[in-house]
Amino acid sequence: MRDVLEDVAAGELTPAEAEAQLAGYITGEAGRFDAAREQRRGIPEGILAEGKTPTEITELASSALISTEHAVITRIDADTAETVISSLSAGESHTFDDRAQTLTIQTDEYSPPETDGTVGIVTGGTADTAVAGEAATVLKEMGVSIEWITDVGVAHLGRVIDHIDTLKQTDVLIVAAGREGALPTVIAGLVDTPVIGLPVASGYGYDGDGEAALSGLLQSCTVLSVVNIDAGFVAGSQAGLIVRAIDDARKTSDK
Repeated sequence: MRDVLEDVAAGELTPAEAEAQLAGYITGEAGRFDAAREQRRGIPEGILAEGKTPTEITELASSALISTEHAVITRIDADTAETVISSLSAGESHTFDDRAQTLTIQTDEYSPPETDGTVGIVTGGTADTAVAGEAATVLKEMGVSIEWITDVGVAHLGRVIDHIDTLKQTDVLIVAAGREGALPTVIAGLVDTPVIGLPVASGYGYDGDGEAALSGLLQSCTVLSVVNIDAGFVAGSQAGLIVRAIDDARKTSDK
């Protein structure tokens, strides 16, 4: 603790940076940013933009940059993203995915992690791309390689079969599907790769808001894991943790 206080006195640490080191979080008017989550869980804390003002999002992003050198913001629209970007330092780089509605920001000092492993992200249709893109954003921030396989819904099983070799070569699969959510169940019956089913709120009519897809995946005859409706961030985080564990096991076996 004394070393931290001396660094603050010498101007080498800001009070916010010192708080992040001592308490594991930074407290501001917009809330508390969990600065230690990445070290504790291996997952960057996501800043959910929904329900927050641009000022609050900017403050939390600043806390993330101060303490972890990067920020991951989800469910953010283009206008808000532009406001946040313009409010931050010009020395930071950023990537905005308009479809996935995610914004990532990195300082010049940020060194991304490197994880030897691949997650396959599979979508049943184009409507599933946005939610799958949220999963891809967190995976990229975790240093995981991604193999995209898009628009292979079960209305024509040949589209899935054509990619079976690629599916089998991945370490983990995230399969996003709306409507009845059949695609993850089908794929899980064809590969020995762990499958994370990501139900999407695409469809119409009775239970067309993702509930039918979620119910179908929970009742899957084949073995898979399931996250909540549109929970792309959760699916990406879980897949990233699995790949990291596989990577660690490979490195251990090589010694």
